[in-house]
Amino acid sequence: MKVAVVSSDGKVINQHFGKASRFLIFEVNCDEIRFIEAREITPLCGSADYGNADEVLSRTISLITDCEALLCARIGRRPEEELRKNGIKPIEAPYFIHEALKNIGLTS
Repeated sequence: MKVAVVSSDGKVINQHFGKASRFLIFEVNCDEIRFIEAREITPLCGSADYGNADEVLSRTISLITDCEALLCARIGRRPEEELRKNGIKPIEAPYFIHEALKNIGLTS
C-alpha cells in the first residue's frame, strides 16, 4: 500500500497536516518499506493567496489520492473528513516514520 507521510525532517512525523509543505510517499508491503518520492505542496494554513480554502484542500488531497493512508502529527476535522471521503485513512502518528510505517505494514 502507498502511504503519504508529513514530516519536516524525513525522520519523524512531526507536522500538522495543514502546515505541511510536502508529502513523503512510501510503499509498504509486509516487512518491506520503500521510499518512492517527495511531493511538494502549498501548506493549507496561510494559503489564502492560492485560492479559497476548499480549492486548496481539494488540490492538496488530489496529490495523494493514490495513497491509502496519511500519517501526520495532527489534523483538523475538516481535512480528516475530506481525506476519508477520498478513500484515504488519516492517522495521527507523531512517531519515527519507519516505526509508524512498520506498524501499518503489520495491519495491512
